[in-house]
Amino acid sequence: MPTEIIVNSTGRETRVAILENGQLAELHIDRGEGRGYVGNVYYGKVVRVLPGMQAAFVDIGLERAAFLYVGDIFPAFLDLASGDEPVDPELTMAEETPHATPREGQPPIQDLLKEGQHIVVQVAKDPIGTKGARITTHITLPGRYLVYMPTVDHIGISRRIEKDRERRRLRSFVEKHRKKGQGFIVRTVCESQSTTELKQDMDYLVNTWEKVQTAAKDAKAPAMLHEEHDLVLRVVRDVFGDDVQRMVVDDPTMFDNVRNFMNDFLPRGKDRVQHYRGADPCFDVYGIETEITRSLGRKVWLKSGGYLVIDQTEALMAIDVNSGKYVGTSNLEDTTFKINLDAVNEVVYQLRLRNIGGIIIIDFIDMEKEANRDKVFRCLSDALRNDRARTNIIKISELGLVEMTRKRVQEDLTRFLSEPCLYCEGKGHTRSRITVCFDILREVQREAKRSGNREHIMVNAHPAVADLLYGDELASLEGFEAKMGRRIVVRAVPHYHLERFEVYSR
Repeated sequence: MPTEIIVNSTGRETRVAILENGQLAELHIDRGEGRGYVGNVYYGKVVRVLPGMQAAFVDIGLERAAFLYVGDIFPAFLDLASGDEPVDPELTMAEETPHATPREGQPPIQDLLKEGQHIVVQVAKDPIGTKGARITTHITLPGRYLVYMPTVDHIGISRRIEKDRERRRLRSFVEKHRKKGQGFIVRTVCESQSTTELKQDMDYLVNTWEKVQTAAKDAKAPAMLHEEHDLVLRVVRDVFGDDVQRMVVDDPTMFDNVRNFMNDFLPRGKDRVQHYRGADPCFDVYGIETEITRSLGRKVWLKSGGYLVIDQTEALMAIDVNSGKYVGTSNLEDTTFKINLDAVNEVVYQLRLRNIGGIIIIDFIDMEKEANRDKVFRCLSDALRNDRARTNIIKISELGLVEMTRKRVQEDLTRFLSEPCLYCEGKGHTRSRITVCFDILREVQREAKRSGNREHIMVNAHPAVADLLYGDELASLEGFEAKMGRRIVVRAVPHYHLERFEVYSR
């Protein structure tokens, strides 16, 4: 499908939008100090080994120690068979993380690592929330056409290259030019490329790894040995293909950097890179700002009149499909089926746009016919094929639920662009005014008992709560005064939180 890449720079913030058929499909943001670490190679120091979790914490110089599972310790430490294959034939560090499950016969982590040991690792997943980065000893260095795996003796060909003759040509070329014991993944963009370009890419990656090894000999842990390209250049390397009609960049320095990068990696594509010089922000011109705002909403309307409700917990995302304004024209089953079909594409769109990862539960409206459930499931599976993140999906249950997982490699968009509400502290709701009123009356009772025979009980509260106490709850207030023989004075304090109050005697 026709693809456009729009790059906007505002101060330290860089945003990259990927449009498919004119619609925002992915949004990536870099804010300088918040830049991701995925793909960076570090010389780290093991600070703690946890046999009970079969994992270790490694200091790589970040704010929190990185987490290394025993299943992510690869041939640098283990004498694995040369046929060991990576997870996905289109492997890049920005899209994939190796298995964390211990391999059969693999020694326990306490036999592989010791506290104080120095190791070379690569970040496979950025720190998310309170969790540190996840790392692996299996190094992968992605290039334009190939992915280099210096620790794995394997050649992989992208499944998306379907012609057998082309697959054999590429495999033969890589086999001829690689060193024994090293591996390469042939990426989809490799198809029909000349051997000269492939050889240049291969040499560049091998030289990069040699520099990493040289740096590790002289480094003092923790230290960074190799840094991934910045956000814009990574997108050019991983996304810019023949289907990209144009790339628009509004920053002149960044525009020059992209053009220079493409001179080395994709010279025939640099004419499709344009410098935006318009007066209006480029994201406004392409309608991207509106879509970003929409992506932050809890409720998302469907074209049919139905809507999605998207709720997030610490480790799970729940997406609820509702009929909304759509009432159908024939019977309940057909109405339900149409709304669910309409919801499928929007669900997948929201998953990609919001960078949602982890466990996802989709609650479709119940359908009685198994054939309809199967059609909705097939439609969902087909829509997910365009998603570059790895997904696993289980068929619709009798309750209309779909359980799935989506690879989480970075903070989701909502958490990245927002922060917990300072008023409700992220709960999404506050105690009602009437609830606070009765909390105050109960505290007045306690204060009357504590304070002895003082004449007045003072109450400081939010103006809305004070109005309710002197309005609908005035009879309750007067009843307390008569019962206790004390005067209750309520004062409105404008800067108080709705739930905050003070009760004291005077």
